[in-house]
Amino acid sequence: MQSLLEQLEDYTNKYLKLWDFYGVIQVIRKGEMLFERACGYASMEFGIKNTLASRFSLASMSKQFTAFAVMMLHDKGLLDVDQPAYLYLPAELAIDESITVHHLLSHTSGLYNFYNFENDFFGGDYRLDYSRTRFFRQYINKKPTKPAGAEYDYNNSNYNLLAWIIEHVSGERYGEFLHHHIFLPLDMSSSTVDDGCAVIENRSSNYIKDFAETVKCPYYNEKFSIGATAVVSDCGDLYKWYVCLRDRKLLSPAAYERFFQENENNYCYGLEHHLLYGQDRYSHGGDQLGICTYMQHFYAEDLCIIILSNNEGINQYRLGHALADILHQVEVEVEAPARHPELQLSEECLRAYCGTYLADKIQLELIGGKLYFTRFTGSVHIELYPVGEGEFVQRHYDQLHPYKIIENTQGEKVFFGYARFAP
Repeated sequence: MQSLLEQLEDYTNKYLKLWDFYGVIQVIRKGEMLFERACGYASMEFGIKNTLASRFSLASMSKQFTAFAVMMLHDKGLLDVDQPAYLYLPAELAIDESITVHHLLSHTSGLYNFYNFENDFFGGDYRLDYSRTRFFRQYINKKPTKPAGAEYDYNNSNYNLLAWIIEHVSGERYGEFLHHHIFLPLDMSSSTVDDGCAVIENRSSNYIKDFAETVKCPYYNEKFSIGATAVVSDCGDLYKWYVCLRDRKLLSPAAYERFFQENENNYCYGLEHHLLYGQDRYSHGGDQLGICTYMQHFYAEDLCIIILSNNEGINQYRLGHALADILHQVEVEVEAPARHPELQLSEECLRAYCGTYLADKIQLELIGGKLYFTRFTGSVHIELYPVGEGEFVQRHYDQLHPYKIIENTQGEKVFFGYARFAP
């Protein structure tokens, strides 16, 4: 019978044989380090390997810090999360009066969600000089698509607005507020907010795949992410953060109850809540260009699982959930990691799926006998391989659910909901 450590090591070793992983994994229970691993490069250019002290962009794991900061202001009576959010925003950033701070925190604001293929944000504006007013007017200040409180819709705009609320109410820049009121009190000396300009020592660079080659992540301006992403940290600091939440430091009991209260779709404030293994699990992940992160908190048994990656090879949720299953000795044996079996198709069959589905944004091309999903106006080529009829997965990423390319009633190929218009 394998020990717990041997099981964790065995699963992780098998998983990492399949997928290219740059990053770190850390599992701590009752203050004891059960398992840790550092893999891949922090900087390929200089041949620097990742270590447990490497600092990573957290992507959407950052949202819990924004939510916590808002609750600190609520605790001090400087804002009320149940009041309209516009009361705490500058006049030029005012939003519909029906939207409360709570609606922003819980992703139930009904605001227009610009994170879609049609908008030019990711391929264009995300890389340009930042203007808060222009960003607000062009992407956020639109008529709400749903009544506030009616439906859960995960939307980074909610947390952009919360960062601006923090700044307006406190008089401090978002990064300064987190530094003075969260990071310093908790001795999180390796945590900061990336404004796109600061030199962040010991930070791992982000990488993606173009064809089969590892390349630097395309540039994007992190200022557009403030509040929703942009926090940089390491395993040591994130464990200190876990202890803060476990021991309920820095906030009043009432504020903590609100912070952890489950809303629509299992979402609290910056964390998700699920009942698992007969106890509460609070978690959040992050996915961004060149970033995969995931953190799970099991306070009842004092267990913290952290996965941070500076490339996109792994599925951090599959890996994290498997490690959690092993740690909890689930009755069903944890399934060994495996790739989707490849369906062999001729070039002629593959070519039948090629074409433009959305100009400059969704295109499938056959190059060298392989099918590629071309992104960012042709600057990134993601290899796909068939796993079923009209079903494809990425070659270099652990993709749980295949992409589906179907035919509509007019006989047109449809990918991501868009009918092909140029074969």
